[in-house]
Amino acid sequence: MTITRTAMARRLVIKVGSALVTNNGEGLHLAAISDWARQIAELHRLGKQVVLVSSGAIACGLKRLGWQKRPRAVHELQAAAAVGQMGLAQVYESAFGDYGLHTAQILLTHDDLADRKRYLNARSTLSTLLSLGVVPIVNENDTVVTDEIKFGDNDTLGALVANLIEADCLIILTDQPGLFTADPRKDAAATLISEARAGLPALEAMAGGAGTQFGKGGMITKVIAAKRAARSGAHTVIASGRTPDAILRLARGEALGTLLVSETPPLTARKQWLADHLQLNGKLLLDSGAIGALREGRSLLPIGVLAVHGDFERGAAVACVAEDGGEIARGLINYGSSDARRIARRASQEIEDILGYIDEPEIIHRDNLILS
Repeated sequence: MTITRTAMARRLVIKVGSALVTNNGEGLHLAAISDWARQIAELHRLGKQVVLVSSGAIACGLKRLGWQKRPRAVHELQAAAAVGQMGLAQVYESAFGDYGLHTAQILLTHDDLADRKRYLNARSTLSTLLSLGVVPIVNENDTVVTDEIKFGDNDTLGALVANLIEADCLIILTDQPGLFTADPRKDAAATLISEARAGLPALEAMAGGAGTQFGKGGMITKVIAAKRAARSGAHTVIASGRTPDAILRLARGEALGTLLVSETPPLTARKQWLADHLQLNGKLLLDSGAIGALREGRSLLPIGVLAVHGDFERGAAVACVAEDGGEIARGLINYGSSDARRIARRASQEIEDILGYIDEPEIIHRDNLILS
């Protein structure tokens, strides 16, 4: 089963930890970064899409600033991140450029994914970058983070990005071979868990322990991240980033590390999220043609909208209703109510002329819509 679950993945999120990126705090590990770029370039050649979630900005900043220990003060962590992020971005762009690929820096906070408008903006940006063949390099925006909004570790961020882009697989590369039945540094009888169901309570008990002085995560954050990713239908692999060609071997279906399996198909998970979490802010009255298109699994175009009811912003949840008032679907709208009224009953190619800009040709994309 490992072969089919990892080899069939077409969209992947790969998370690399601080210990790997900075060679245990010695500075950016240029050889390792170059090697990841080579492997990801090969995945691109095979038609796969990859988002790289990279730790290392703070650790890189600590090295550049000559600090020996990770500070506790938030403002000092922010300063280290600001310094380190510059070096991290430069190295990744150079490494991927050697293989003909461009990178894009994406810095996120928890608020970006909790707010519907910013969630939709982040999703649209990442989807566009992937369609252009660019490799997004995602990190927490440590330069503005506070205790209230920080993810706390990039394992969690990797899982949230997997949900955001509906990835098939989350690969967490670490300095350990995988998840063991106990801490192998303390228990000689500990054995590697090759495969288990993500979210099993027993896994969290096995994964106790903190990370290194250069990163916040430990194995427990990886197990919890796998549980989060599973909710959106993504399988998770925890494996050693020091294993030669680890990314390529996993993408080919080789059994490396620990596979934590999601039992929920991605489409089902996405639709369930939409069904469970939407508080409606408005209504769109649809014509019969638009209703038929939605029932065939297509997106809602502005030409099929007869009227817009309510006052809402881009990213709000709205109901799609028939002329008799019956709800047909609900979803996240790409335009605020004022602009939606202006483009209703108009063709998508007219949007830019009417509004002076275009966010999306669809008023609601099918990925952000669920039939009632």
